Amino acid sequence: MFHWMPVVEILIIAIMINYILSFLWNTKSMDLVLGFFVFLLILGASSWLNLPVLHRIMVLFGNVLVIAIIVIFQPELRMALSKLSLKGKRRREITSFDKFLDQLANSVYRMSEKRVGALIVLENEDSLQEYVQKAISLNAEFSSELIETIFATNTPLHDGAVILRDQTIVAASAILPLAEDSSQIARSMGTRHRAGLGMSYVSDALVIVVSEESGKVSVAREGIMTRGIKIDRFKGIIRSIFNPSEGGVSRSKFNILEWIKT
Repeated sequence: MFHWMPVVEILIIAIMINYILSFLWNTKSMDLVLGFFVFLLILGASSWLNLPVLHRIMVLFGNVLVIAIIVIFQPELRMALSKLSLKGKRRREITSFDKFLDQLANSVYRMSEKRVGALIVLENEDSLQEYVQKAISLNAEFSSELIETIFATNTPLHDGAVILRDQTIVAASAILPLAEDSSQIARSMGTRHRAGLGMSYVSDALVIVVSEESGKVSVAREGIMTRGIKIDRFKGIIRSIFNPSEGGVSRSKFNILEWIKT
């Protein structure tokens, strides 16, 4: 029986590697996997070539890297682990929040591909009513078709921001305060990015910016703007801030630790 143990061990390792690669393929996390293999290659080469200083540095760096991976990629790891559970294999009800998040993400990244500029504000605990009152009131249920139509360049509402409250588009063409601090604003960024960053300074809202020039998706929160976010991380960030509840998005108090982890 023991003669079969190496074969069983190799088979288990192969299944694990196949699962990890199939889950991370074509995502931003795939860059991390490739970087990890390069790290292992350098570590093995330093041991084989008898380079003690380099080997020691790589070992110390590896200890820090493991912790950094767990913290930075918590949403992806949580999603991967949930798929392993027997409970996750059962057919589960797709909540309205899941549908809303999928529609929002698909709309944002379709506009990103077409390089259609967009500015979307997700209201949290701080009320944005003062900006809603000065904008075009809609109070329409969110849909991909509506949000993409609003930001189409040939429509009168494409300038300004759209404000979402739960799963309702409450206003369009909203004027947001511009950020005075330009340290996070590159020359390639325009008024949308300054407005998104400015809104993140004065409220706890999450602001989504789609660049008309580059097509990159940025997210602003608490005075911090993160650029070039991929769709999987985009969903993870929104989930970490807006907890799904029956019938909509519940407004939970923002936790700075949750923002750092995402």
